[in-house]
Amino acid sequence: MEINKGKKKITDIEVSDQASEKLGSKWFSYMIYFFGGLGGLLFGYDTGVISGALLFIKQDLGLDPTLEGFVVSSVMFGAILGSVVTSPLSDKFGRKKLIVILGLLFTASSIGTAWPPNVYVMIVFRILLGIAVGGASGLVPMYLAELAPAAKRGIITAYNGIMNATGMLSAYVVNYLLAPSGDWHVMLGIAVIPSGLLLLGMLFMPESPKWLTQNRKSNKARKVLLMTYDSIEEVDKEMFVMESLAKKNEKGNFSLLFAKWARPIVLTGILVAVFQQLTGANTIFYYAPSVLSAAGLGDSAAIAGTIGVGIVNLVMTIVGSYLVDRWGRKKLLLLGSIGMASALVILGLAELIPGIPPILMLVAMCFFMVSYSTTWGMVAWVVLAEIFPLKIRGMAMAVCTFCLWSSSAVIALGFPIAANAFGPAAIFLFFAGLCILSYFFVRNKLPETKGKTLEEIELDFRFEKNFEKQQMVK
Repeated sequence: MEINKGKKKITDIEVSDQASEKLGSKWFSYMIYFFGGLGGLLFGYDTGVISGALLFIKQDLGLDPTLEGFVVSSVMFGAILGSVVTSPLSDKFGRKKLIVILGLLFTASSIGTAWPPNVYVMIVFRILLGIAVGGASGLVPMYLAELAPAAKRGIITAYNGIMNATGMLSAYVVNYLLAPSGDWHVMLGIAVIPSGLLLLGMLFMPESPKWLTQNRKSNKARKVLLMTYDSIEEVDKEMFVMESLAKKNEKGNFSLLFAKWARPIVLTGILVAVFQQLTGANTIFYYAPSVLSAAGLGDSAAIAGTIGVGIVNLVMTIVGSYLVDRWGRKKLLLLGSIGMASALVILGLAELIPGIPPILMLVAMCFFMVSYSTTWGMVAWVVLAEIFPLKIRGMAMAVCTFCLWSSSAVIALGFPIAANAFGPAAIFLFFAGLCILSYFFVRNKLPETKGKTLEEIELDFRFEKNFEKQQMVK
């Protein structure tokens, strides 16, 4: 006896084999997502901790505005290299192996940045740390997206953003607790704990089923899907689609990024990545204590204020992860652009009008975080992780994260210099204008991908279908 399943025929023996399969424990699937997400936690901690530590590093190492910019932006320059190298290597060697290597690099560079003999050695180790941050920023969301069922992919991929926000809040709390002693060495060195967990935990995690199928390891891919999917039927459907695409055996190379069907989506991904940085979030993350301190709060009070920003960031990231599979990616990004532009205008005006209390700036920063964390801070990574076809996913993510971190580096390096030259008000209002541009980009150019499998998204782009029309029909 044979039964038809689309174009695939399944024999009695195969049905019997499948009936004997058992879905994995949900707790084990949670462990997979937890250890995968530790890369996001480190990403958040290492980018957030410098904001408080910088107040004391400047005093101990005697930094001028240029050196201050280099200390902060060196991570971004390293991230540029990490984003370019890591994703293509993951196409060749697998997602898991690269995340393990990143865990090792996180650990070594955290020690090096915490106890450097001088500022120049610190900058070198922060570049190495940036390689790990840049690699994790693209690879972890991609790893989680490739493990997740389509119906849950948004929230599971967004889990990376939740871990990122958790790491950032942890950094702010550590900064506050250590502010009385000014011990920036310990502030930076605590990152060794989560980096060690990432390194050890990923040794026991599975490889991406998409990568396994693409590399002719379908049996192993099926076992991984059984760990994370809710039903055998879902596993059968996913395996059928993945194997169908893998049989095409289309060679993945850089030139594919310029194919007629690929160009529009690659350009869309680049703009999503760049706009996530051009919203001005890094001016809040990296320099919030410095801005609040200059506005009249003491160093400890300024660092305490960032804890409020961090709490808002975490809570609203969780809210956004709940909404991303319900409201869709596009709606959230549009709302975020409007909210961030409004908050930045308030910050700019607060800088221009004398006598404005510092608490108003703190409220505006929190309003910015509500808008950013629910939307662009988390949703952009979801979009980037899911829109690219498997054959170019690693290379396309490399290009997009390269553009993202290049933008971030320019902002981090240029903000203290530009703020010193033109004043913070002009900078905040400049970023508000860019937020408005991001609104029109999303409204006119970004397709909605909610509820589609990664393979369905790929087929839609290959056959040049209009996403918006399909969503309207649905």
